[in-house]
Amino acid sequence: MVGSILKAALEFRANKVPLVNFFKIKDPAKAQDRVLKRLLSKASNTAFGKEFNFKKILDSPNMREAFSKRVPIYDYDKMFRDWWYRSLNGETYVSWPGKNTHFALSSGTSGASSKYIPVTGDMMKAIRKTSIRQLFSLAQYDFPNELFQKSALMLGGSTHLQYNGTYYAGDLSGITTGNLPFWFEHFYKPGRRISREQDWPTKIEEIVRKAPKWDIAAVVGVPAWFQILFQKIIERYNLKTIHDIWPNLKIYVHGGVAFEPYKGSFEKLLAHPLTYIETYLASEGFLAFQNRPGINAMQLVLDNGLFFEFIPFDGHNFDEDGQVKENPQTLYIDQVEEGKEYAVLISTCSGTWRYMIGDTVRFTSKAHNEIVITGRTKSFLSLCGEHLSVDNMNHAIKRLGEEMNVGILEYTVLGVKSNGMFGHRWFLGCDQALDSKQAALKLDEYLKVLNDDYRVERLEAIRSVEVEVLPLQVFYDYMRMQGKEGAQNKFPRVLKGEKAQAWLDFLKTKDNQK
Repeated sequence: MVGSILKAALEFRANKVPLVNFFKIKDPAKAQDRVLKRLLSKASNTAFGKEFNFKKILDSPNMREAFSKRVPIYDYDKMFRDWWYRSLNGETYVSWPGKNTHFALSSGTSGASSKYIPVTGDMMKAIRKTSIRQLFSLAQYDFPNELFQKSALMLGGSTHLQYNGTYYAGDLSGITTGNLPFWFEHFYKPGRRISREQDWPTKIEEIVRKAPKWDIAAVVGVPAWFQILFQKIIERYNLKTIHDIWPNLKIYVHGGVAFEPYKGSFEKLLAHPLTYIETYLASEGFLAFQNRPGINAMQLVLDNGLFFEFIPFDGHNFDEDGQVKENPQTLYIDQVEEGKEYAVLISTCSGTWRYMIGDTVRFTSKAHNEIVITGRTKSFLSLCGEHLSVDNMNHAIKRLGEEMNVGILEYTVLGVKSNGMFGHRWFLGCDQALDSKQAALKLDEYLKVLNDDYRVERLEAIRSVEVEVLPLQVFYDYMRMQGKEGAQNKFPRVLKGEKAQAWLDFLKTKDNQK
């Protein structure tokens, strides 16, 4: 089957058919209305559908507005507390038809430490369908035809899932990889045996050992862990770059975190540039993917099991802690504007309804329904109105790394209060020499340019900007201590409250061990 997909894609390219038109949705609003109607119809006899009278919503003259008015907004905690715990206990027809047998364990960068997100059979089909679309889109890139017959290395969670007699649980990557269609196994590395390995260091060691036997053309996964893997392979086999062992490596498919802060140090491990392709594959579904060369944005998946709503991410709709206010303004795909920031609500074929996924996005092209992820609703810093987003922070870290010629692969920032005033305390993960005072001055300069609110508050309210440079291993050790080591886990960019204190306590322990 993969051969036929690639053959068709390559024929399109050979005939110079503009594939961009193949992916473009002519009427996004109608496509979304069709998705919502299918979701409501299929779930109308579930407990959730009966509670909110989906049948009445379906009969409404304006279905999507009736849906938004009748169904409340959910975050993970509320959705689990009110509904999903019943599915976890084996009850059927809770928020989606049938019995749910698989749950994705999220990385838990905020909120609950372990989140159980239902992954239905319909969702697995939807993810597979979108994955095939993305594979098809590669024909738009100028890759040699023989590249499509080589292997792809996917660095994800273990396919050996937890089973308690009622359901399976694990990383979404482990669930989806364990359900790969047979026709893809020839191309997939590291293969089923290594993919089942649950101990992360052991899995990395196995991949390093097998690396010389593989002809890898594409890698798929989180930037930080691929950087570690490449470094280990280069060191083990005394190479100059990763291309000494994988000369045909041309594609890097990444997602989960912004790639920009990693790019400079990552490219030092390469002999020639890669084509970077971004995806938005969350535990809740495959929301978007990049399908046009040279465009640093992703097209939303508007016709495959996902209904989107957008809340303007501003002071009218969110408080200073990133909590949504009552009765926020809610927009649909045909009402959003380019250049503005929105929090995302999704309703899906996994029984997720008006669910705040926690990400904020900005539309870069309404014509192509393309977005960039700008951060998290709760992972922004605003002690006194500075409104620093993760997008601001990523750009500042990228510029710092470039100017100082160092690789800053991890970072986090805390807000501090002192004598009625405020400060920002940054922790940078860097294994090269980096002067902390100079880094603080430069970060401060960059952020003043990137964010007007920050520049204003820096005049009076924000009295200090401090930087502490730490070895990268400190960040990885902390994640291991939290039980979050592995490809699907991400270090939170902003730490607040108990999580900030836990990080500081951990650093004190490290200091005492010196």
